[in-house]
Amino acid sequence: MTPRTNPPPQPYISWQEGNETRQALWCVPGDPPHPDHVRVVDDTLTADQAFRLASQGTAMLWRGDYRNARQLLVALAHRVDHRPRKRKQPDSPHDAFNQHRLAQSQRATQLNQLLIPMEGDGAVALRHAPDVRAACRDALGDVGEPFVLPLRAVQGMVGAHEWRRKGVAVPVLDEPIHVHYGVFSPIRGEYLDLIAQTPLPATDLAFDIGTGSGVLAAILARRGVARVVATDSDPRALACARENVETQGLTGRVTVQEADLFPSGACGLIVCNPPWLPARPTTSLESAIYDPGSRMLRGFLDGLADHLLPEGEGWLILSDLAERLGLRAPDFLATAIGRAGLRVVGRLDTRPRHPKVLDTSDPLHAARRDEVTTLWRLTVAHP
Repeated sequence: MTPRTNPPPQPYISWQEGNETRQALWCVPGDPPHPDHVRVVDDTLTADQAFRLASQGTAMLWRGDYRNARQLLVALAHRVDHRPRKRKQPDSPHDAFNQHRLAQSQRATQLNQLLIPMEGDGAVALRHAPDVRAACRDALGDVGEPFVLPLRAVQGMVGAHEWRRKGVAVPVLDEPIHVHYGVFSPIRGEYLDLIAQTPLPATDLAFDIGTGSGVLAAILARRGVARVVATDSDPRALACARENVETQGLTGRVTVQEADLFPSGACGLIVCNPPWLPARPTTSLESAIYDPGSRMLRGFLDGLADHLLPEGEGWLILSDLAERLGLRAPDFLATAIGRAGLRVVGRLDTRPRHPKVLDTSDPLHAARRDEVTTLWRLTVAHP
């Protein structure tokens, strides 16, 4: 790590080590702010000391054994999660949601204060560290010079790399879907079942808007749609979808295009599964979950009529969790559909099957328990 006498600009961070000022790239996915105060620590640091430093906003650059860093992070998380707090009883599900997000953000900020030095090729520059170079390349590409990551980010990259390697099984597909780092994973199979079961209004051409991993495009092709055009604006998603199209043996039938929502032309079936919650993402990695102001949902509805052939259908897959949390008005969707010149010709509903439905300690448990995911079948409303 090259010493410098002057504080480096972003995206570098700097710290004092011995009599030198050192620096390294702050190369963290998800756009968290870089730390202003960094202290070099090692195996002599106790969990209580680490908790005090993290609570003060001081980042800790680890110079000890990697295995000890992992143990310290577990101990730090225990202290963060069990510290006494004065919590106001939420007045509404909306308040509960805001409190929950704030608590999640504060927890992540504190746990991300434990930093790990990395070599330019993605190797961890610590004793007894595992080989995480492939996982780092998946998430960051080739960095090419020393950098620093929170240990939690390293662990997240390793976990994502394993998910990508193993893939997510989808019953109607021949091969698993392999999800890249930062791309939404289709682990909630209930909405995939809706796409697999709804009668197809057309089989010659379909659009998949905001394809992500490409899973919906692949399901449509496997169901007999001759050609699918899948769009996305995120480079990670585009690369992921193209890889899955090839892995599924659908090259030539599914075309992946970069676009903000719709490709050119019209067809008889247009599918969209937008982010379900109209809130602001705090990191770029949350963009698959949160849709500020329902921008993508509104854009899909407002543009659908211009891209549907007569008697064609638009399929909107959407949870009602936002309405249950008070993030959208109960009549929002019906009003938006009507204003876009559309009408509902059918709907298929399903209930969630993910573990949080049974987690009564979750502050959003009541809303998650009652959540309904719907495939809305939409057509152009003729005068």
